Amino acid sequence: MNDIKGLVLCGGPGIRLRPITYYFQKTMIPIGQKQKPLLEYVVRLLRFHRITDLAFLVNYKAEQILNYFDDGSRFNVNISYIHDEESLKGTAGSVLTAFRKGKIDTNDTVLVYYGDILTNMDLGALQRYHKNKQSSTTVALASGFTVRVGLADLDEEGRIQGFVEKPTLEKPVSIGILILDGEVLEDMKKLAENRRRLDLMKDVIPYLIKVGRPVYGCLSDAFWYDVGSTEAYEKLDPRLVEETLSYLF
Repeated sequence: MNDIKGLVLCGGPGIRLRPITYYFQKTMIPIGQKQKPLLEYVVRLLRFHRITDLAFLVNYKAEQILNYFDDGSRFNVNISYIHDEESLKGTAGSVLTAFRKGKIDTNDTVLVYYGDILTNMDLGALQRYHKNKQSSTTVALASGFTVRVGLADLDEEGRIQGFVEKPTLEKPVSIGILILDGEVLEDMKKLAENRRRLDLMKDVIPYLIKVGRPVYGCLSDAFWYDVGSTEAYEKLDPRLVEETLSYLF
């Protein structure tokens, strides 16, 4: 299973992480007791599961990433860089940028990884699931997600009938990792016509389901954490990071 390409989305300005991201690219914020960049944990996880052909979609503060990771040889991977400055915005727009610039093609299998996600998910198992299901697109899912705000139950007049503080969702949620067969790139290209923004989860996945492509969800009980906001970053326990991910080092 060494023929998969890793595509890491790490170009966003990290607005929800301000003021930290006035100084850091959001994927370069230091985490854990080792104070290594978040993106290093991503690279090491990919390498651990033998995904070594990587492309980074960069834009905001790209120099921080390039200066730290260079060609990837220090981490035993091969990293190429794509400056994500195309007119089509959104996560799917980033993937199409990689397609248009020749970093991925319709014969590839591509693992897309949102760069602000920290996890110890078994990416090898995800690949096997994708292959066994003969899926065109497989989305990594997790259950037991806790909403970070309280939910109110209102009657028709707006009176609060009850309030649930930070409830746990019953249905699984996307954890920001998915596998695409290269053939869906042509579907995405058609869908992108006359659009300014195209998102994988909001636009592409529903479209693929609509046109009959096999789309599967792979449910995992792995640790995962979205580090995409200042609140989330502040609450990330450095000891938990070490306990969960020290094997990568």
